[in-house]
Amino acid sequence: MNEKTFQTLEFNSVKEELMGFALTEEGKRELWNLQPSTNIRQVEMRLDEVTEAVRILKKSASIPIHALDGVENIMANLNKGVPLRPDQLTGLYYFLDACKKLKKYMEDKQWLAPRVSSYVYSIEDIPDLGEEINRCIRNGRVDDYASKELLRIRKQVGIQEDRLKDKIQSIVKSSKYKTFLQESIVSERNGRYVLPIKKEFRGKMKGAVLDTSASGSTLYIEPEELSTQQDQLLLYKLEEEREVENILWALTGLVQEYESQITLAIETMVHYDVLFAKAKYSRSYDGVKAIVNEDHRIHLQNAIHPLLGKKAVPLSIKMGEGFHALVITGPNTGGKTVTIKTVGLLTLMTQCGLHIPAAEGSEISLYHQILLDIGDGQSLQQNLSTFSSHIKNIIDILKYTNDRSLVLLDELGSGTDPLEGMGLATAILNQLFDKGATILATTHYSEIKHFAEGHEGFMNGSMEFNIETLQPTYKLIVGKGGESQAFSIALKLGMHPEIIERAHEITYKESKTYSLGNIDFHMKKEMEKQVIVNKHSKRVYRKTVKENQGITLFSKGDNVKISPDGEFGIVFDGPDDKGNYTVQVRGMKKTVKHKRLELYVSAKELYPEDYDFDIIFESKENRKKDKLMGKRFVDGLTINHEE
Repeated sequence: MNEKTFQTLEFNSVKEELMGFALTEEGKRELWNLQPSTNIRQVEMRLDEVTEAVRILKKSASIPIHALDGVENIMANLNKGVPLRPDQLTGLYYFLDACKKLKKYMEDKQWLAPRVSSYVYSIEDIPDLGEEINRCIRNGRVDDYASKELLRIRKQVGIQEDRLKDKIQSIVKSSKYKTFLQESIVSERNGRYVLPIKKEFRGKMKGAVLDTSASGSTLYIEPEELSTQQDQLLLYKLEEEREVENILWALTGLVQEYESQITLAIETMVHYDVLFAKAKYSRSYDGVKAIVNEDHRIHLQNAIHPLLGKKAVPLSIKMGEGFHALVITGPNTGGKTVTIKTVGLLTLMTQCGLHIPAAEGSEISLYHQILLDIGDGQSLQQNLSTFSSHIKNIIDILKYTNDRSLVLLDELGSGTDPLEGMGLATAILNQLFDKGATILATTHYSEIKHFAEGHEGFMNGSMEFNIETLQPTYKLIVGKGGESQAFSIALKLGMHPEIIERAHEITYKESKTYSLGNIDFHMKKEMEKQVIVNKHSKRVYRKTVKENQGITLFSKGDNVKISPDGEFGIVFDGPDDKGNYTVQVRGMKKTVKHKRLELYVSAKELYPEDYDFDIIFESKENRKKDKLMGKRFVDGLTINHEE
């Protein structure tokens, strides 16, 4: 299980969502470092924990673990030769209080969640520490009553400060010094009271100059008569600092006495945070505990990819009983890649102790490694082609695969000559199967489908495709190889069946007749009469008018036969004022008189109601330009429409 596996299966995205449910930084960090376990007892224990936690959340969603943040850092600074600060001790007090609340919270949960509620017993009560911190630390500072000596000193400090303030105020108000003062205020410099004296009166007041103004016109002088009293105040404050330090050291020593108990309480609280984050995540997608096994048995019922949400089409797959290799075929964008990634991701989630978004009774097998080749993996720096990159990955997969491996292969054998790619893909599947791996592979090669049909231990699967709507349903069908949809889609889009029949014979070396429902392409059908809107003239021609003028009506997309040469084409536009239509024939548009056109299949029977006709009438390059110009202005980019 390496980082590439996590990224390709988007497990890191799952972990990011999971971290959003954690309440503490320590819990988020542990969730980010989640690693899958291969020990079945450990996995089952983790899953049972989450199941119990979900039951607790259903009864009460508020868990008292909010006070954990920063406590690990406090304990890390415990033996650094400095005492804990008042704010750190306050944080520790709140943590101890949260531990007390958590123990009380779990008291009535022992029948609901016996395993989870029992973890709280590892948190020891430490009433002496909490009470002492609460007595000594108040409002973010050491309280006056933390010790008798500190109370005495702070009283002396208060008395001395009052004396100083009275003395200096008397000086300010004295008529003797009034003319010397720049302004009648008292300032402080370096913790000592000073008066702002005009520079020219420096000699009129005895005392030390502690500061000057930026212009130099004002001197901040400590009057000589205040100096002795300020020195005494400084001594009191030094005594206060020393006593505060002694109290902090005493509290720090008390914390050190209970270091092991606090550390264990932190670990327990982090475990609870991680556990309830998993439980909240499970509830967000109605997760269930998967049944785990070591027998290569995968049985998912109505499973969805957790990042796709509840709108995703559920996946049901059962393998491991009779076959261990599933070969999935189907059209592009039909959901093949999502299917194998869902199996891999849900396996990872289970082995990390997470519930999965599936129905009750779903089973997951444990694997020592998930090896995969998904995406083109092309590297410009290493100058690797797409095919070379695939082969490099598969060589590593072949090297490390064993009977405890889940191997996921997307578009096996693609990117090279089809015949050689098919042969290589078959040989790779054979080798991986011989090594005992559980395999899920997607492919477009029909030959691999036939190979799976004839080899024991292999099974075909396909992604369902609705030929009527020309849309995939994203449903996996196990036990049936996917039918080629290229010919059916071409027929549905209006290609003549004779061309498709020849293509089928070339591909499969057999004959087959193609028809679209009950429509016979070799018989004429009554032409439909309807209202046509001419885009260029912006006029509406009703059937009664056109019939009177002898003009037959066709719709955009109608499949028509052009006389006298018998060519087939698709109506693009018309009729104009003269009754002519623009018809696309063999990729070219030309104007044809309405009398030369004969309807074979109407557009409404060929295409869905909201079908985009640009797919037929516009070049691939023009469609790309149109899509780009729809997003933003592109200087110099133009679309040239064929007239």
